[in-house]
Amino acid sequence: MTEKSPIPKDPDADINDDGDEPAFEWMKPAPKSAAADARPAGAAHGAQDSSTKRVPEEGKPGAGSTSGAAAGEAARPLAERPAAGQQPESRADRKAAEAAEAGPEPALFAEPLPTSALQVRPPEAEVERRNHEREQAANAKPLAPRIFQVLLAVFYPVVLLVLAIRAVASPLFLWVEYYRPGFPGDGYGFNADDRMTYGSYALDYLSNWSGPRYLGELVNQNGEKLFKEGEVAHMADVKTVMLSAFGAGALMIIIGIIAMIYLRKRSTGGIRRGLFAGSIVTLVLILGLGTLAALGWQQFFTDFHHIFFANGTWTFALDDTLIRLFPGQYWMDSGIAIGALVFITALLTLIFTWPTRRRRGLSPKNEAAAEDSADTDPEALTEAGAPEK
Repeated sequence: MTEKSPIPKDPDADINDDGDEPAFEWMKPAPKSAAADARPAGAAHGAQDSSTKRVPEEGKPGAGSTSGAAAGEAARPLAERPAAGQQPESRADRKAAEAAEAGPEPALFAEPLPTSALQVRPPEAEVERRNHEREQAANAKPLAPRIFQVLLAVFYPVVLLVLAIRAVASPLFLWVEYYRPGFPGDGYGFNADDRMTYGSYALDYLSNWSGPRYLGELVNQNGEKLFKEGEVAHMADVKTVMLSAFGAGALMIIIGIIAMIYLRKRSTGGIRRGLFAGSIVTLVLILGLGTLAALGWQQFFTDFHHIFFANGTWTFALDDTLIRLFPGQYWMDSGIAIGALVFITALLTLIFTWPTRRRRGLSPKNEAAAEDSADTDPEALTEAGAPEK
């Protein structure tokens, strides 16, 4: 057999058979149903386009395909739609049929939203109660400024008294006393210069940190001790009282400065109101004490010593050094000087902090209203309007 010789043919082979037929059964396309064959090509093509173009959106599975299938089903003629109870031919048809049978989808939230309660107006009584609470909160005055104002009013007379005592217990006042006309002299040999020298030692001891030996070791011109043991012990007691008073006064001054700084920033006119009230308290106290002292100085002086010193520790003989340096006239003049300094300072403070209309910052339009409110509200005298700092 040569290349040119004819190839023997299979008698069973069909030469007209299609060469494109798949070699395996699973490669063959699925057979079409009769209903699908009966549909026009244009309708099938339109349904395929509608189901292909309506792709579900991301995050919403099945939404696009279902709506597209429903639209395609609606667009098809009635003759081409599947009969009732008949199984749809394609996936899109089945989805459209299921959507039609299921009806509208239920709402995602069956209960009312929380914000729906905001549209409900509360009862009138509740509204009035809330408005009343808001007004009270708006009209409520902070507590801290009131506390600092009270502290200023209480500390002011004490601070003035301590400062006045410190001014009198000084060599300057002692010099004025010894050299002024009418001051009683010493009948036991001290002249004005001796008194000034020894008296300055005694006053210095009251304000320094030295011990009792500061006075116990002093001697006079004859070499004798200037102060006896009882006198030194009483001066030590006086020093304890004086240093305690000076320490309390210094602490009150520090707290008062802090209060003024706070009131200057947080309460307009708070400093003025505190000092105004303090000056009134000071004047009342000093007038009361001055009246008692004027009615009976000796009794007043004795009661004062009974408050701070034990009985028998502050009485001395006429020839003792303390009596010769500080006679009764010195203590009377000291009391008058202290009272005068405190009274004048408090009076000036009262004048400069008096709540005038200008200091309260009142305009001519609300002057009459402020005066009317002052008649009904005692605090309106100082708090009406916007007072100066």
